[in-house]
Amino acid sequence: MAVSSAPRNLVTDPAVAAELHVLVLAGGLSYERDVSLRSGRRVLDALRAVGVEAELRDADVALLPALAADPPDAVMIALHGATGEDGSLRGVLDLCDVPYVGCDARASRLAWDKPSAKAVLREAGIPTPDWVALPHDRFSELGAVAVLDRIVDRIGLPLMVKPAQGGSGLGAAVVRDAGSLPAAMVGCFAYDQTALVERYVPGMDVAVSVIDLGEGPQALPPVEIVPRNGVYDYAARYTAGRTTWHAPARLDPEVTERVAEVALAAHTALGLRDISRVDLIVDASGQPHVLEVNVSPGMTETSLLPLAVQAAGLDFGRVLGTLVTRAATRRP
Repeated sequence: MAVSSAPRNLVTDPAVAAELHVLVLAGGLSYERDVSLRSGRRVLDALRAVGVEAELRDADVALLPALAADPPDAVMIALHGATGEDGSLRGVLDLCDVPYVGCDARASRLAWDKPSAKAVLREAGIPTPDWVALPHDRFSELGAVAVLDRIVDRIGLPLMVKPAQGGSGLGAAVVRDAGSLPAAMVGCFAYDQTALVERYVPGMDVAVSVIDLGEGPQALPPVEIVPRNGVYDYAARYTAGRTTWHAPARLDPEVTERVAEVALAAHTALGLRDISRVDLIVDASGQPHVLEVNVSPGMTETSLLPLAVQAAGLDFGRVLGTLVTRAATRRP
């Protein structure tokens, strides 16, 4: 199993790159629109830097006519939130016979829904914290106080509350005492109708990006995340100075190997393709626990996948060029 040593068969022939017409999709209408636009612009610049003809487009009513009038060789999805990750857009691209970088619609839907993904991971023997998923309607019908008391009794404190579907830390909160749980649930329901409440595992926040450049999925060096306020929320992710990153993570070699193996296992168990980012906690014993898996990782200046690419000694534009070139070969 290859760990933290990506293959070197990247796009180097300018003639190959120049023949590609790539569409970068960014924006959308999710809470993560601004982050998506930043990702899209960075992807656009990186592809053009290696000679790929690329254009940036939003996922709006003009998209399908544009695909019909001038079908791209491949699409790079830089959309975050539901638009880019719930599988619906990928399903539409499949209907249009337009190939894209990343997993198919079915796998995207699975990874997008955290409770469903965690169930698959648990069945595959991949460690993930204990959890319960609570739809807002059931939460109200069964009585909020009784439900919350039972959660605390069953899972214990501290807890992590976050939307069952969503990203960028929006609506997420660490709950260290039972009195703070109701407010955390209200904050979570502002972003999703279902809350995922899971056991909070103290330890090192680590992200492992997985890419396939033609030799099978490989784990890039893990990135350690050290938020200044202790919580990797939206502000910590996208505000300069709020977080320190270490790439590669400050882990012993055997723990690094274990983290990579777990990330690759999660990528495989969920049926992912081309690219993903696996978010984990490494506890004090060196055991990694998978929190969630992202099928459309951020590509901004503070995003984790570009940091991992750099730590692996690879060129970001050439990696993206290879991914879109491989995607283009899947055109029917």
